[in-house]
Amino acid sequence: MKIAIYSRGLDAEQEAHFGYLLHELAKHQIEIIVYYQLLHLGNLPNHIRTFQHTEELENNTDCLISLGGDGTMLDAVALVKNKNIPILGVNFGRLGFLANIHKEELATAVDAIVNRTYVIDNRTLIHLDSNINLFGDSPFALNEFSIHKRDISPMIKIHTYLNGEFLNTFWSDGLIVSTPTGSTGYNMSCNGPIIFPDCSSFVITPVAPHNLNVRSIVVPDNNIISFEIEGRTDEFICALDARREIVHKSVQLAVKKEKFAIKIIRLNEGSFLSTLRNKLTWGMDKRN
Repeated sequence: MKIAIYSRGLDAEQEAHFGYLLHELAKHQIEIIVYYQLLHLGNLPNHIRTFQHTEELENNTDCLISLGGDGTMLDAVALVKNKNIPILGVNFGRLGFLANIHKEELATAVDAIVNRTYVIDNRTLIHLDSNINLFGDSPFALNEFSIHKRDISPMIKIHTYLNGEFLNTFWSDGLIVSTPTGSTGYNMSCNGPIIFPDCSSFVITPVAPHNLNVRSIVVPDNNIISFEIEGRTDEFICALDARREIVHKSVQLAVKKEKFAIKIIRLNEGSFLSTLRNKLTWGMDKRN
């Protein structure tokens, strides 16, 4: 068995948990590959290999363990790309909605990986097409694609089309096109609906719309959603998850469902509804 480990960086307490994870994996004689920035920790066994780029992750890797928060998980998605490597997220951050395995559960998580007693959730990605090269070789996102006005510039007009048919013009600070996975993130913060992860849908949600009658809309994910931007400034922000580009308003943009999906490992006792209740206190009432 071969397992890769990724992290943006670890503090002293997290390094102790990382060392414990290495110990647990070694007990099962698992081949370990760690992200190159973890080399400075100094307590790595000499035989452990490192990786930096997607090309260095072999297709037969059984799992990639992400140590950090949800942002680290999004980094891991961009690293794995279409290699079909399942990702297990261990929460070293705050909320941990995607990375929902607690650091005290490391031994349980390793046992689940070794014995393959986990559940894999296939998560839809959103793909960006444009007439110029944006986001290099990773023009996809797990959570959302979004368009924003720049800094303190006035609101923008976003003409939006479904398969070439006019949908609406959003007078707003921006627009979010969210996957079901991302529906509990930025989309939810802008009053968009929560969608179950296995729904075949996208959610289109305006950011601070200047209309009382504009709401989110859920559309099938077999649509191609395209945009034309108008504004008093010539540039706006285009984002895929946490990655951003400054784009001229003449650039042509369209999003669609990505051809491949990402596999997220979930321990058997976890579920989407329990995560909603425990992480977002959904439905909690002091009277109950």
